[in-house]
Amino acid sequence: MSKPILVTGGAGYIGSHVVKQLGKAGEKVVVLDNLSKGFKDAVTYGELVVGDTGDKELVSKVLKQYDIDTVMHFAAHTIVPESVSDPLKYYWNNTCSTRNLLECCSEQNVKHFIFSSTAAVYGMPAEGFATEETTLDPINPYGTSKLMSEWMLKDLSFATDLKHVALRYFNVAGCDPEGQIGQSTPEATLLIKAACEAAVGKRDSIYIFGTDYETHDGTGIRDYIHVVDLANAHIRALDYLRKGGESNTLNCGYGHGYSVREVLDMVSKVNGKPLHIIEEARRAGDPPQLIAKVDKIREVLGWVPEYDNLEVIVKSALEWERLIASNKAYH
Repeated sequence: MSKPILVTGGAGYIGSHVVKQLGKAGEKVVVLDNLSKGFKDAVTYGELVVGDTGDKELVSKVLKQYDIDTVMHFAAHTIVPESVSDPLKYYWNNTCSTRNLLECCSEQNVKHFIFSSTAAVYGMPAEGFATEETTLDPINPYGTSKLMSEWMLKDLSFATDLKHVALRYFNVAGCDPEGQIGQSTPEATLLIKAACEAAVGKRDSIYIFGTDYETHDGTGIRDYIHVVDLANAHIRALDYLRKGGESNTLNCGYGHGYSVREVLDMVSKVNGKPLHIIEEARRAGDPPQLIAKVDKIREVLGWVPEYDNLEVIVKSALEWERLIASNKAYH
């Protein structure tokens, strides 16, 4: 029988979807979350320990008490504009807390570590596509804080027996198709979440930042991945490490993208009425296009997505917003 898995940030958006898949697979789960952005009701399996990854005494106690040999680390601040205005908050919570967690893992001889990283480590690749070998050049403190964590993890894995997989997420969207959990992050900045909030009347309008990019409709193109497919990539990464896989870094996306206008058109279509859209100038640091090259994750993990469809992604996100609007979902 496998030992329990510690999931930091497991009450948050992505972490909660991974916890659900782990639980359904029969894994024993312990969630560590300070509930600053997460929700107690989002933890559908396992035990919830309320606390911070920066609390070394607590983390060491949890690892020892539950005899943890695998950690999945999601706990982080993730708002890019906030990272620009308050960089030290991000270096403290994302980088320093990760260092603390890794030290505790090393002391307790944790074997496997799966890390929630980001495509923000690539910055603005000129060609608009990113492989795992693309130059790492983050343009905001959020991306840098995650890259520094990747470096620490890589160096620790080299120096010890710890094996890890770092998963670089592209644009995560959608919600649990069963409607049990979803994205309830307050003041979310992700496009599909924000557009669905506008669709249910929580926002008066939705903004397009930049309509003069050299793309087919002038708006930025991104690679959107359904959160359930992303969660499944973590389950496969766990299986890979348990079978003796070497430390690895993998992109998580679909390998193709949709423009901002295409996303908003789909939200309008699924909702049955048009959104109120306001067009603004480009934001500094937004690349015209950012799409994952995903050959490696498919080859290494045998990962095949099930929800690679914009309409399916939007429907699941919109259904969750309607549940929130009707007070039938945590928020």
